Amino acid sequence: MRFLHTADWQLGMTRHFLAGDAQPRYSAARRDAVAGLGALAAEVGAEFIVVSGDVFEHNQLAPQVIGQSLEAMRAIGIPVYLLPGNHDPLDASSVYTGGLFTSECPENVVVLDRAGIHEVRPGVQIVAAPWRSKAPTTDLVAEVLDGLCDDGVTRLLVAHGGVDVLDPDRDKPSLIRLAGMEKSLSDNVIHYVALGDKHSLTEVGDSGRVWYSGSPEVTNYDDVEADPGHVLVVDIDETDPSRPVSVEPRRVGRWRFVTLRSQVDSSRCIADLDLNLDLMTDKDRTVVRLALTGALTVTDRAALDACLDRYSRLFASLRLWESHSELAVVPADGEFDDLGIGGFAAAAVDELVATARADDTSAAVDAQAALALLLRLSDRGVA
Repeated sequence: MRFLHTADWQLGMTRHFLAGDAQPRYSAARRDAVAGLGALAAEVGAEFIVVSGDVFEHNQLAPQVIGQSLEAMRAIGIPVYLLPGNHDPLDASSVYTGGLFTSECPENVVVLDRAGIHEVRPGVQIVAAPWRSKAPTTDLVAEVLDGLCDDGVTRLLVAHGGVDVLDPDRDKPSLIRLAGMEKSLSDNVIHYVALGDKHSLTEVGDSGRVWYSGSPEVTNYDDVEADPGHVLVVDIDETDPSRPVSVEPRRVGRWRFVTLRSQVDSSRCIADLDLNLDLMTDKDRTVVRLALTGALTVTDRAALDACLDRYSRLFASLRLWESHSELAVVPADGEFDDLGIGGFAAAAVDELVATARADDTSAAVDAQAALALLLRLSDRGVA
């Protein structure tokens, strides 16, 4: 038996740092990653797909998002099993029970809307642990595994949430206990655990049978999500009583969210940063967050601003990570001597320089910005 394990589609997601046409293109990429699962399934011969929670970003979605999402699932062509997660739980406002979803849901899409066993075909079952609220007070997995026994059926557990061995808050009541899952695996009660909630590809434990697939398209920066953008191709040998499992990650994501940290203290540092940004491919599908530290002259800060301004037009998003950046601007001696101005204008520049050299006050920051703009207007800050 071969199937695809995916999770955390979060269709309808928006990212506050995406402006202009970047947000619609990102949303379309997330839908395309879903629709593209049909081609992958055909390539590898998958029977069905399980989505381990957070199919949608939340339950209050625009009708267009729901309709386009269902059409993307229809395009997959094989059975798709959807598990409600913490973003889209089966509460009173559930998207899965809304009129639009129920009226337009394709025949190949099945919502795992009750805890327990769902028949896939004779001899193959899904054990589902759907969320009914955003804050469960128990281990939902332990509840659905309780009472199950080895009866010769191939079973995969489809669940959502954090696992205790990966969470620093071990006392959280909703955490999934790895020990309970591993006992069910060793007792041949279940044979694979398809998890969602963690957006980065992650194997849990040492059995080789417990996996987070991660989100098929990136949702956060690479210092938070180490390895997003995958779907898992899972094989279970039904002819062997022990049901051996093999798992193959397949990359399907196309976007990147990158954090760059750099020390910038000179024009050379700015040139290096410029080169690093220039060498990045697929800029229209890349989001860059810059954490910059250092001390610059006003001329160099103007060159840095020009560099960032240029690449902000090329990347899907490029922005300074303010809370992790600390750039001091200190006017150098003689830096403004050759501007070719005199009289009142020269006196005003001298006053700005003196203010810019003061302590880190709002007036100093304003003076630094004014001097940088002056240099850029005189073409001395062009990167």
